[in-house]
Amino acid sequence: MKANVTQVMVDEHKLILRMITLVEQNTAQLEEGKFRNWQFYLDAVDFIRNYADRFHHAKEEDVLFTALVKNGMPEKQSPIEAMHMEHDEGRAHVRAIEEAAQKAIAGETGQAVIIAEHAKGYAELLRGHIEKENDILYPLAERILPEEVRDGMLSAYTTAEQQTPGLEEKYRKLVEGYEQQAV
Repeated sequence: MKANVTQVMVDEHKLILRMITLVEQNTAQLEEGKFRNWQFYLDAVDFIRNYADRFHHAKEEDVLFTALVKNGMPEKQSPIEAMHMEHDEGRAHVRAIEEAAQKAIAGETGQAVIIAEHAKGYAELLRGHIEKENDILYPLAERILPEEVRDGMLSAYTTAEQQTPGLEEKYRKLVEGYEQQAV
């Protein structure tokens, strides 16, 4: 039985999707004039940057994508290049959300429209992105990665996680707290 080197990413996607659901729900309320918790958006930005980007992408970009390239997948004009482009596009939305939320906290009007536009853009991008990874890229990786690289990849994931002790629990609790408020 081959070691599964993508299940950890699929599992992490579940928490990311829970945050995306919160972003979508709160943004729908924002557009109806019923939600003005700007701190939520700063917390979402923090979650995305530290959990999705640093914690999750450290494994995905630095370990999985690197292993795929070393084992024959082209880096350019490939699923890997497309995923990198979407990661960068997502980061642009996140910067815009952060900037608008900070301005809103400072009392600047008109920021709700900017937050909503980028929050919806990010949520839509990420849902499609995760679907492509879970349904296309990860199954492909499981088919093409040889047995001899898998244990090293799992060790590299553990090493990446050890760089940020307690991070996963912190962000799981953040998501759970907002989920409880939404009920």
